[in-house]
Parts: sequence; C-alpha cells; structure tokens
Amino acid sequence: MNSISANLNIMIKATEKASKILIRDFGEIEKLQVSKKGPTDFVTNSDLKAEKIIIEELKKAKPNYSIISEENGTENNKDKNNTWIIDPIDGTINFLHGIPHFAISIALKSNEEIISGIIFDPIKNEMFYAEKDNGSYFNNHRIRVSKKNEINDCLFVTGGKIHNEPDLPYRKSGCAALDMAYVASGRYDGYFQRNLNLWDIAAGIILVREAGGVLNDINLSMHKNIKIIASSTNISSKLLEKLNNF
Repeated sequence: MNSISANLNIMIKATEKASKILIRDFGEIEKLQVSKKGPTDFVTNSDLKAEKIIIEELKKAKPNYSIISEENGTENNKDKNNTWIIDPIDGTINFLHGIPHFAISIALKSNEEIISGIIFDPIKNEMFYAEKDNGSYFNNHRIRVSKKNEINDCLFVTGGKIHNEPDLPYRKSGCAALDMAYVASGRYDGYFQRNLNLWDIAAGIILVREAGGVLNDINLSMHKNIKIIASSTNISSKLLEKLNNF
C-alpha cells in the first residue's frame, strides 16, 4: 500500500465503518423508512445513520475541524481552515431502488483547496482515493485518466436535466461521485453536469486532478448549483467545444 497521511487514514476508517450499515440496509431495502425531501432526492434511515457514524469517527480524531454534510448542513468549529465535506450516500435514488451503484464520499478542504478525497462503493468493494501531490488510487493501485484522443472513441457521463442535447456518446448513472471516480480511473473519458452540490463532487475533484485530468474552475465557497466539466487533457478542448451551450 502506498504511503497515506493520517487524515486520509481517518477518512478510510470512517468510510469502512459507515459502509457496514449501508451494505446491511441495502440487503433489506424494503424495510427502510423513507421520507421525501424533494422531487428527485430522498432521505433514508441509512443516509442518516451512515452520516452520524462518519461524523462521529471524524470528530473523534479531529474534534476542531469544521464539517459540511448533506444531511446536517454546515458546522463551523474552532478550526475553520480545515473542513470535512461528507456525502454518506451519493446515489440515494439508486440505493432506494435496489440498484447497486452508490458511494460514500468524503473530502478534506484546507484553506479553500481540496487536499484529500475518498469515494467508496461498498457493494463492489471499490475504493478510490487521492491526496494532493500524491496521485490517485483505486484499491491501492495508481490510476490515471483516459488517453483517448478522439471524441467518437470516448464514453462520457452526465446526470440531471440536459437543456441542449450535446453531440456526444454519453450515459447517465445516477451517482456523481462514482462518475468522477470513473473519469479518474479512465473508465469514463469525461463528465459534465449542472446543479450539483459540493458534497457530490468534492472528493472527485482531487481524484480527477491527481489522476492527470482537468476540470473547470470551481468556487469551493459555493455549496449548491455547481457546474462541472471534467476530462483528460487529451480531449478537454474538444469536449468544451461540444459543450459550448451546455
């Protein structure tokens, strides 16, 4: 295993502990109590339980760090320069419908920069993580973005509503965190989406960058309505042309 920081080790432990709840509840999906939070956004007992476990584990190790999480919102603590950004289940709709494509996502923002990130798919047991200046990894193996040069050879991924249909080969998966992890590992060649939340993409930002990919400028002080375009450097300019009116 490559050398990792104490902070990333904390994130891994929190993720693994919370994943046990998700794996168990996913196997008993019919018994979940579900409350509607929005037209395409649901909260489940699993979501809340997983977030509680993650926050407890992170606070145990770093009690002064601030927190931004999907369910609990923003918690400003003594250390406002370091902030955990947490999504206990990204891909909640998939989870609720018994589709095994969702992930836990945790990032660490330090002085307005994402310096660590982890995305864990508990059903497939796939862990993606990255740290600033230390590369991106998938289950302890170094990963890099796609090397393809032609748009027609590529497969892109998106989510949400698309107002102007792009002339691109793409699909929708319902999990922004895994979409970005898959771009970082070369499974997808690029990802584009509007109206995202910071917790959906924070860990993915550093995964893509450390895997050699490029992204549009993202204001990390914004927590909602974020637009993202991520890809390899090889096809970045061609992708931007195709997404001119996206």
